Amino acid sequence: MAVSSICARIKLIRQTLGISQNDFSDGIFLTQSSYSKIERGAVEPNKRTLEIISTTYHISKDWLISGEGEMFSAPAPDPELDQLMKIIKELDPLFKEYIIQQIKLFAKLHKSNKETVKAQQTAQKKKT
Repeated sequence: MAVSSICARIKLIRQTLGISQNDFSDGIFLTQSSYSKIERGAVEPNKRTLEIISTTYHISKDWLISGEGEMFSAPAPDPELDQLMKIIKELDPLFKEYIIQQIKLFAKLHKSNKETVKAQQTAQKKKT
């Protein structure tokens, strides 16, 4: 999808990430009001703001400036995963290790359950 202006591309980034103007502007160290002016095209973002957007949200600088290439320079960030990582980093080391172990156990259980359900579905199909 070709987007004709930097301001429109910035709005598309925010919409693609599914986050509010307030959350997006916090991530790039602007007030919501200043960010809104950029999104509306009332003001052009400066080089520093473009650099911060590119770094913070893993956006290709080429795409951001010219619209050429792919939007994301890396896999799209996951705001929920980023929030979880922020919380985990702030935990006491022993509690952090406990949480990581619990997540690993949950993932193993989840995988096992998915395999069990898949086996049951396959067995059911063979009966019919």
